[in-house]
Amino acid sequence: MELHQLQLLRELGDLGSVNAVAREKFVSPSAISQHLTQLQRSVDVPLTRKEGRALVLTSEGRILADASAEIAAVLARARGDISDGSAARTNPVRVAGFHSIGQTVFAPLLTQTERDLPELHFFDEDVSQQQFPALAARYDLVLAHRMRHTSPWPEGQVAVVPLAFEPLDIALRTDHELARCESLDADQVIAEPWVVSRSGYSPDDVLQTIAATAGQAPTVRHRVNDYATVAALVQAGGCLGILPRYTTRHAIPETVTLRPIRGLTAGRQIDLLVRAEHLHRSSIRDVVEAIRETVRRIVAAAPPSDAAG
Repeated sequence: MELHQLQLLRELGDLGSVNAVAREKFVSPSAISQHLTQLQRSVDVPLTRKEGRALVLTSEGRILADASAEIAAVLARARGDISDGSAARTNPVRVAGFHSIGQTVFAPLLTQTERDLPELHFFDEDVSQQQFPALAARYDLVLAHRMRHTSPWPEGQVAVVPLAFEPLDIALRTDHELARCESLDADQVIAEPWVVSRSGYSPDDVLQTIAATAGQAPTVRHRVNDYATVAALVQAGGCLGILPRYTTRHAIPETVTLRPIRGLTAGRQIDLLVRAEHLHRSSIRDVVEAIRETVRRIVAAAPPSDAAG
């Protein structure tokens, strides 16, 4: 049993396929399979199993993969203890995030000249909630969101840095009759036509909760994930939308307003996901703190009328 074999087992568990691991490691799938086969020969229990066309970890395989993560964290801490960190700071830090957080956070991070941040490389990833942890295998830091009622992020796979809770509000034209209300409940809005995200994303989750509360199925006219497009469709008239309160200010025209949903804790938790070993790099810790401060400023800058409805 060798360390690099354990690392490949971890990558398989996080990325979900031999082909995905091969792409990340810039080697052939057959090379990955050979290393996994060698690892399998060193233990008496199956480490992987076929699930349809996918190769997934067994419970024993997950134990070894988690052990690999712990070893990586120990080695990273040791490297940090014996290094002044200057070499690590020359390496770019790769930051991925969902669209609206990227549009809100990425540019301000580049303007923080008062901080001695490493070179930053940004990537936008429009994935459903359950796909965020796997991104930590591809990037140093991942800005992710999840609904609070859902399962927490997998502890053995990623470390979690909480950033903010962002309410999701009803978006409507300022001349809509419901805009006179300071807040809206499910019964008031359920009969309206809607533009929401595809299934598996936060706005659709909120709409389904509204429908369950009102006891009536919603009428969804448009399935759109891009919030600027959602705001434009709401502005055009004829439908309501659901938009995050803080990260879509740039996308909302003056003729569209937001109203909180009364009686529901409608919102998403925004977190940073990172492999635990990366947190032993001073450059990563500096970027984490810069992201935390940027998000704090964005939340504090939200107009009082938004927070109150």
